[in-house]
Amino acid sequence: MTRFRSAPSLIAVAASLALALAAAPAFAQSKFGFVNTERIMRDSVPAQRAQKKLEAEFTKRDQELSRMADQLKRMQEELEKNSVTWSETQRRTREREIGDMDRDFQRKRREFQEDLNQRRNEELAQVLEQANRAIRALAEQEKYDIIFQDAVYANPRIDITDKVIKTLEGKPPAK
Repeated sequence: MTRFRSAPSLIAVAASLALALAAAPAFAQSKFGFVNTERIMRDSVPAQRAQKKLEAEFTKRDQELSRMADQLKRMQEELEKNSVTWSETQRRTREREIGDMDRDFQRKRREFQEDLNQRRNEELAQVLEQANRAIRALAEQEKYDIIFQDAVYANPRIDITDKVIKTLEGKPPAK
C-alpha cells in the first residue's frame, strides 16, 4: 500500500526533473550582457559634454569664491600681524569685517555647492536616460535577453560597455 502512495510523489519528482532538464537548454541559449555604468558616465561623449557644460556654467562662481577666500585669508593675516599696533576700535572693526565677510563667504559657498549638485544631478540624469535608451536599442537590435548593470564580476566577453559608448557617440557598434 505504501508503494501506491509514493507513486504520485515519484511522478511529481520525475515531472519536475523533466521540466528542469527541458529548461536547461533554453537557459543556455539565453544571451546576456553587462554594462559598466561608471565607465559610461565617465567616458561617453554625452557625459563629457555634460561635464564641460557644468564647468563652463560654474567656473566664474568658483573663481569668485577663490578670490573671496584669498581676501579673507589676507585680512586675517593682516589682523594677526597688526593687532598689537592697532587700537582696540580698529581691531574690533576689522574682526567684525572679517566675521561678516566669512559668513557671506560660507553662504555663497553653500549656495554654490547646492546649485552645482542640483545641476550635476540634472545633467547626469539626462546622460543616464540617453544611456538607457542606447542600451535598450542595443538589446533589441542584438537580441539580448538580459543586460546587467554594475555587477561584482562580469566576464569580459559579455561586457557591452564599449558598444553602448559607441552607440552614444552615434557610431554603429562593432559586432
